[in-house]
Amino acid sequence: MKIASIETIPLRIPFTTGGKSAGGVWGPKDLQMVDSLVVKITTDDGIVGWGETFGFTAIPSVKVVIDNILAPELIGSDVTRREKLQGDLQKKFHVFGRSGAFIYGLSAIDIALWDIAGKAAGQPVYQLLGGSEATSLAAYASLIRYADAELIRTNVRRAVDSGFKHLKLHEVDPDVIRAACEAAGPGVEITLDVNAPWTVREALDMTEKLRPLNLRWIEEPVWPPEDYAGIARVRKQGGIPVAAGENASTLMDFQHLLEAGAVDFVQPSPAKMGGITELQKVYALANAHGVTVMVHAFYDGPGLLAAVHGSAALGGAKSLVEWRYFDLEAQLYGDAIIPRNGRIDVPQGPGLGIEPNPDVIRDYRFKP
Repeated sequence: MKIASIETIPLRIPFTTGGKSAGGVWGPKDLQMVDSLVVKITTDDGIVGWGETFGFTAIPSVKVVIDNILAPELIGSDVTRREKLQGDLQKKFHVFGRSGAFIYGLSAIDIALWDIAGKAAGQPVYQLLGGSEATSLAAYASLIRYADAELIRTNVRRAVDSGFKHLKLHEVDPDVIRAACEAAGPGVEITLDVNAPWTVREALDMTEKLRPLNLRWIEEPVWPPEDYAGIARVRKQGGIPVAAGENASTLMDFQHLLEAGAVDFVQPSPAKMGGITELQKVYALANAHGVTVMVHAFYDGPGLLAAVHGSAALGGAKSLVEWRYFDLEAQLYGDAIIPRNGRIDVPQGPGLGIEPNPDVIRDYRFKP
C-alpha cells in the first residue's frame, strides 16, 4: 500500500473548565476554545488512518509544514516503512530544527500510519506493539490552572466525585496547591505540573514548601526544560519525585535526560516527539535506566488513543493515562473514550480502535 493523500484538519471546540481559568502555557486567561489538528492519511487501497499533532496556537505552523513540505515528500510512499520514513524525513529537514512544527507534523503522520497498519492487519495497535492483558487503564484528571483556592477545591471535588483517584494540578501557588490536596482527601494521588517556571534555586525553595503534601511527582520544575543537570539537582535535593519529558522532541533528548539521572518518571508525548514509532524507543531507553514511563497525553483525539495503546502494550496495567479535564462541547469520539470511574478503556477495534465522528469534524472545522 502507498500513501495516496494527506489532509490536515484543524478543529476548534468550545469548552468550560468549571470556572474561569488562569493564563498558562496553553493559552490566555479565560480560554474558552481548544484547537487541535488531526491528520487524515488515505492509502491507494482506500484505508484511512488518523493522527494528531500538538495543538493550541502551534496549529498554523504545523499545518503549513505538513501541507507544503512533509506531505509532498510522502505521497506515493510505502505505508509499512514507518521507521524508515521517520528517519529519512528527520534527517532531510533537520536544518529547520529538531523540535517544533516539523517533529510535531511527523508525529501526527506516524500515528496515522500505525492506525493504517492496524486496520490492514485487522488488529488494534496495542497488539502490534506486543499485546496487553489490560482492557482498561487508570486515568488521571489533568486540571487546567485556576490560580484560585476556591475554584481548585470545587474542581478537585468534582473530579474525585466522578471517580478519579489520580489528579494532576497545573498550579504554582503553594496555597492553591495545598487547598487542592486538602479537597482531594486521603486515597487520592496528586501530581503537579508547573510547566518549567523556576530557576534551580527557586525550584528547591518551592519543593521545601511542597514536601509535606506528599505529591507523587513534581513535573518540569526548572527553566529551561532542557536543563537536565538542573532538574537532576532538584530531584536529588528536593525530596519530591521528579517527572519531565513532554518538551523533549527526539530520542537523543530522552537519552540525555535519562543519562543525567534527572527523572523518576519520563513523559514522552507521542503527538510531539515522533509518534508511536519513537515512543517504543523511549520505553526501551527508560527500561534500561530503571525509569518509569508515564506518557504525556494532553489531547482528545488520535494523540490520546496513541498514548492509550502505547501505555497498555509497553507500560502495562499499572500505567496511568492523562485525561484532559475539560468540559468539551463535543468529543471527537463521542463517549467511547471518556473515563468511567477513573478508568479509560483500551480500544479493541483495528488500528487506533475508534473512528472520529464525521459530524464533529464537519461542525467544528475551522480555517486557522
